[in-house]
Amino acid sequence: MNVTVSMFGLVDKKSQQDGKSRDGVTMREKKGGALSRVQKLKKRLSHSFGRLSISKEDSDHSNRGAKLPFNGYSDEFLDRLEPNGNIPNEKDCRFDWEHEGVRRQLSVSSDSKLLDEDIREEARVILRPKKPPRPKSEVFLNKQAQDPNRRRTKRFSAFGGDSPFGKSDAYVKLEQLGEGSYATVFKGFSNLTNQVVALKEIRLQEEEGAPFTAIREASLLKDLKHSNIVTLHDIVHTRHTLTFVFEYVHTDLSQYMERHPGGLELHNVRLFLFQLLRGLSYCHKRRVLHRDVKPQNLLISEAGELKLADFGLARAKSVPSHTYSHEVVTLWYRPPDVLLGSTEYSTSLDMWGVGCIYVEMITGIPLFPGVRDTYDQLDKIFRILGTPTEETWQGSTHLPGFNLNKLCLYRPQRLGLAIPRLYDIKDGENMASSLLQLNPDKRLGAEEALRHRYFQSLPKKLYELPDEASVLDVEGVHLYPELRISGKT
Repeated sequence: MNVTVSMFGLVDKKSQQDGKSRDGVTMREKKGGALSRVQKLKKRLSHSFGRLSISKEDSDHSNRGAKLPFNGYSDEFLDRLEPNGNIPNEKDCRFDWEHEGVRRQLSVSSDSKLLDEDIREEARVILRPKKPPRPKSEVFLNKQAQDPNRRRTKRFSAFGGDSPFGKSDAYVKLEQLGEGSYATVFKGFSNLTNQVVALKEIRLQEEEGAPFTAIREASLLKDLKHSNIVTLHDIVHTRHTLTFVFEYVHTDLSQYMERHPGGLELHNVRLFLFQLLRGLSYCHKRRVLHRDVKPQNLLISEAGELKLADFGLARAKSVPSHTYSHEVVTLWYRPPDVLLGSTEYSTSLDMWGVGCIYVEMITGIPLFPGVRDTYDQLDKIFRILGTPTEETWQGSTHLPGFNLNKLCLYRPQRLGLAIPRLYDIKDGENMASSLLQLNPDKRLGAEEALRHRYFQSLPKKLYELPDEASVLDVEGVHLYPELRISGKT
């Protein structure tokens, strides 16, 4: 029998004449347009994905009007895909591949580029159904519902997600409170909490970025939660500024003493000193050194609560000990070991400043007001406490700054003789002398100072307070009215 090779199989010559075949599809049928829509699509796909051979059952099945399935689903069924690309859950529309006469030979055809746009679209729908849309967060949907034209812009913030914090429009500047070498402090208002806040605005250099002191202050304050340490509420980061949002405290100890010259009420001195030691003890237990204890960095609330502030020079002291810069602490409150060039210091660095502030609150004037340089400052100290020797302070003469050509030799004297008012305070001289020791190893620590007999008159409940509770919460603890106002008694 003569046979002719067609595109889809072998047919005999007689079948060619009749235009019909039991075993395949003839070229005459192709030209005559008798193929169903499904067969045409299969033929088109064969150009790109290999050959498809159609069996007799398939041809008969087609003649009966049945739809040939693709990927296990009928053509009609695929037209009813849901908008998100999901397939309807109807089991009766699923076909079984095992009972169908379709065999595919997957290969990449060289003429796949010849497919027209209709074939590409049909192939895309059949082979790669559209994925359902990604779900959006409930918060985002609610905001979009309120304002459909709202534009979501990228913001620089230390707080992630959709938090209301970290946005500059959440705070309003009211007035400038002060200005430093790298920051300006404003009084502000928070639209989030409806409270007055302090805004410490740090100017950023485009090439240098944020100052290391600002990064250090932020990293330390976020972990220090204590009633006698200023609270950091928020951080706002823009392209040109880095703003720290602090709780607002209306004055500091320096301004408070200026308004009450000649020395403070002795009860208030005791209460301020206790709170200062309480805050420093909390820091020192966590191995954090403030390194800049001075009246300007001690905030005073209207009720009389004292808070440590400005941790720009603070450092976390690690183990083993590292060396630190000796250019720390304002000159008047800098200890003699640091003035002499020592870089091996610990919590005793802060305690010297506490002793200087304690005496200043009593007298109303700085204890060691050096005016020229470090040797002038050392001279002020040694006039009262004496010039150190190897007998009184071992190792002091080997410090880098110890130079007898620039230092005078003084004999030590009692603090009460230099500061007579200390004699009027029970245990006042002993407290001051314990804090103002030339040898840092002999200086009283913060926790030990809190237990000093100088504080015996304060309620015992103060020692039982949790860290974030104020001493003013204890019954009977409050500031007394200051008697000295504008230099008058």
